[in-house]
Amino acid sequence: MFTYLDQTGTLGLRLPKDVLEAFLKKYETTLFESYGVVKKDCVRVPDSLLKNTKDLKKYLELSYEYVKTLKPK
Repeated sequence: MFTYLDQTGTLGLRLPKDVLEAFLKKYETTLFESYGVVKKDCVRVPDSLLKNTKDLKKYLELSYEYVKTLKPK
């Protein structure tokens, strides 16, 4: 799974560590939390990025490509 959408409508993206750290700083956001569990490889997508679909598309593609490299559970 490369994205999460929680019960509040918050979108989370799973990203590789280097991209994740840069994303957290650039968008001043936090790790994604769902049902009280912090997802350490997933960021909370801020509303400002949701409105900017051009930039969001880039991160969706990065997330998808990253997840394809992970071993299935």
